[in-house]
Amino acid sequence: MTPKPFTHRDAVPYRPVDWTGQYPPAFPAGGVPNHVAVVMDGNGRWANRRGLTRVEGHRAGEAALLDVVAGAIQAGVKHLSVYAFSTENWSRSPDEVRFLMGFNRAVLHRRRDQLNEWGVRVRWAGRKPRLWGSVIKELQFAEQLTAENDVLTLTMCVNYGGRVELVDAMRSIADDVAAGRLRASAVSEKLIARRLYQPNMPDVDLFVRSSGEQRTSNFLLWESAYAEYVFLDTLWPDFTRVDLWDAIGRYLSRDRRFGGAVDSPDSSS
Repeated sequence: MTPKPFTHRDAVPYRPVDWTGQYPPAFPAGGVPNHVAVVMDGNGRWANRRGLTRVEGHRAGEAALLDVVAGAIQAGVKHLSVYAFSTENWSRSPDEVRFLMGFNRAVLHRRRDQLNEWGVRVRWAGRKPRLWGSVIKELQFAEQLTAENDVLTLTMCVNYGGRVELVDAMRSIADDVAAGRLRASAVSEKLIARRLYQPNMPDVDLFVRSSGEQRTSNFLLWESAYAEYVFLDTLWPDFTRVDLWDAIGRYLSRDRRFGGAVDSPDSSS
């Protein structure tokens, strides 16, 4: 399925998105990561370097997100998870938090039809407590609208934290053990995975962070246990599908052993 071009009707003014002449490298068949997780970092620094406020940087990041979604579809990625608002982001200024809540709601409302046309299935991972009801409503509407799509699953991680996700899973299991519905000896990795926010989410293959920072920031900790990490210097509003393809190329150059090892004696000495 070939995604439709952007109409620019609702495009933010910072960087128009253009499909013309942009095609991914010839990645080897079956080699593209199934699940890519992205920490969209650098909006504030991008804006401040231009004499703008942090919220202007967040606005500019909308085009980058759509471009990366398009690039993921072109490359054959089946799952893309993005860190839209963390449980730690509540510590930011009240003005920025209010903007981010409203902005996430607006982006979902503005882009859901476009994503649906591309065959993107939208999912939400995160906590309900503290999250604006209007944001939850938009997330749930997008989930319902796109439920039958299978080109790409886009998981919007809003009010999400990796540690909190594990705490919530453990509480759910503990409640069942206390109530006699589950034996403690039955607790396993598979059971824990089924209690996460999105039980059907596959493990992360490629974890990408923009802006040059080299940390996970509490994102998809369980799911990224064997992910390959790629940290790129590009600030998020300048991030494009080409950066995503660069990260995929680096991923393909690595040897994923999942804890195994094979002797490779050095015969040169």
